[in-house]
Amino acid sequence: MIQVENLTKYYNDFCAVDGLSLTINKGEILGLLGPNGAGKTTTLRMLTGYFRPTSGTIKVKEFSMPGDTLEIKKIMGYLPESAPLYHNMLVFDYLEYVAKVKGIPTEKRLERLRELSELCGLCDIMHKSVDELSKGLKQRVGLAHALMTDPEILVLDEPTSGLDPNQIAEIRSIIRRIGKKKTIIFSTHILSEAEATCDRIVIVNRGKIVADDTTRNLKNGNGRGGCLSLSVSDADPDKALALIRDVKGVERVEPVETTVPGNLRFEIHGANGADPGKEVYLAVKQQEWIITELTRENRSLETIFQELTRGN
Repeated sequence: MIQVENLTKYYNDFCAVDGLSLTINKGEILGLLGPNGAGKTTTLRMLTGYFRPTSGTIKVKEFSMPGDTLEIKKIMGYLPESAPLYHNMLVFDYLEYVAKVKGIPTEKRLERLRELSELCGLCDIMHKSVDELSKGLKQRVGLAHALMTDPEILVLDEPTSGLDPNQIAEIRSIIRRIGKKKTIIFSTHILSEAEATCDRIVIVNRGKIVADDTTRNLKNGNGRGGCLSLSVSDADPDKALALIRDVKGVERVEPVETTVPGNLRFEIHGANGADPGKEVYLAVKQQEWIITELTRENRSLETIFQELTRGN
C-alpha cells in the first residue's frame, strides 16, 4: 500500500533521514521506534506530505509524491505529537468546524460526530471547552480530528507521549480497534506500547533502519542468531568450552558465572539466525556430562532496542 525508496532528508548539512526504504502493507499496524532525534517525526512528515524529501520516492496506492500529494493527503489522517486544537472552542464546535473544513456534507456531519465521539470516548466531554481537558482527552479529540474523513491510512506521531498509564491504555485500545479496518503507522519510544499494539516494528537510528520485523521474530533472534543457555555438570571447563565452540551453527560461546558447585553454564549465540540447540544437545550428549539446563532465551524488546541504538 505504501512504498518508500531511498528516502533522504537534509536540514542544511545535517542528515535526519538517510536512504530509508520501506514497504507498508494494507491493514498493518506498524510501529516506528527510535531514540529522540532518530528521524521518526521527519519520516512521518514526509510520508504525509508535510515535508518534501531531499531525495527518494514515496508511493501510496497508485499515487506518488510530490505530484499527487493532495490526493495522498485525502486518504491519510495525521495526528502530530501535539494535537492541533483550538483551545477556546467547545469540543463539539471544534469537531464540527473540522468536519466543515474537511468537506463533510452538512446532512452527514452530526452522524459522523456521533460515530467519532463513541469511537474515541468523547461522549461525556463534547460540551466542554478544549482548554479544560487533560492531555489524554486532548489526544482523543486530536484522534477524532485525524479520523474525520474515515481515512484508509492513519499516521500518529507519538500519540501517547506524556500520558499516564491509564490514558496510554485507553489510546492503545482505540488504536487496536481502528487497526481492524485501517493501515496505521505510529512512532513511539515506549517499547511496551509497540509490543502490545503493533503487527510489525521498524527501529530507526540516526536516520537509518536498523531492524524491521515482527516483535516475536525480533525477540527470537533479530537476525543476529538465537541465544541458548546451557548448564552442565561433571565437565572440564576448557574441554566443554572448546566442544561447544566447534558445534555447527554456533557463532560464539560465553561462560557465565554460577554458584552451583561442579556446574558450568554457558551462553551460546547462533550464527545468522540459526538455532543450534539440537546440535549442541547431541554434541554434549556424547560426553559423560549431565545436562541440567538447555533453554532458549528470548531477549526483551528493550534489550534489542538498546543494542541497536547504542551510541546514538
